[in-house]
Amino acid sequence: MITLDTLKKRNHDFAAHRFTASMSLFPASKPIIISCVDPRADPAHILGLEFGDALVIRNIGGRITPATLQTIAMLQAVAQVQGATPGKGNLVIVHHTDCGITRLAGKPDLLASYFGIDKAELQAKAVTDPRAAVAVDVAAFKANPLPGSWAVSGLVYDVTTGLVEAVVTPDPLP
Repeated sequence: MITLDTLKKRNHDFAAHRFTASMSLFPASKPIIISCVDPRADPAHILGLEFGDALVIRNIGGRITPATLQTIAMLQAVAQVQGATPGKGNLVIVHHTDCGITRLAGKPDLLASYFGIDKAELQAKAVTDPRAAVAVDVAAFKANPLPGSWAVSGLVYDVTTGLVEAVVTPDPLP
């Protein structure tokens, strides 16, 4: 079991050896990655990210939900306060095989609430198929009027092989 003392010791190691005090709040050309909270699918590990390489939003299933869109809008607002204007962005949606959200297919009220939709619309969310779900989420993101231009891609990580598959490749930014 990982205890608070273990976490504090690990933090001291991080602070001593890997911490960068001068890192920018919004480093240029960094993607926003949306992925699942499943510890087997941590994007830092599966995509080889280093500290500060990306803004990462994690939720159940790595899905585009009203809360996800609100988080991205708030990040854009913070960036504007910092003097940046909404511009080009790279958004990567990462789903994975054997996701826990698939086990919730029999709980339509819970899923409908999570997605902010009516139960009758759940079939379109492709909860049980990660490849279809990532395509649905890319389309859902593109359908929302967030400022700026976004290159949106969708990956599926296979928890049995450790490999990612590009399911949706990004359109070139204008």
